[in-house]
Amino acid sequence: MRWTSILAIYCLFWVLSAFFVLPFGVRTGEEEGQAKVAGQAESAPANFSFARVAKRATVVSLVLFALFYLNYVNGWIVAADLDVSRFYHGPART
Repeated sequence: MRWTSILAIYCLFWVLSAFFVLPFGVRTGEEEGQAKVAGQAESAPANFSFARVAKRATVVSLVLFALFYLNYVNGWIVAADLDVSRFYHGPART
């Protein structure tokens, strides 16, 4: 696998991981006891930290990408293993 492919796939894992970890640890202004600003959504986070999300996403994406790359190198699960059409033969013909 070329390094550009590795970088592109890792970036996809990172973005997926960022969306996955985004809601964890979020507290609203009401939960923090802060006054609500006019026009503010009730679900808006009180203290959003992109650095915290980026660190969490990096850790999760490194683990997921490591598993992906190890599977790519060792061939644990290949495309033929994911072929579900072999279990479905269609409706019975008369």
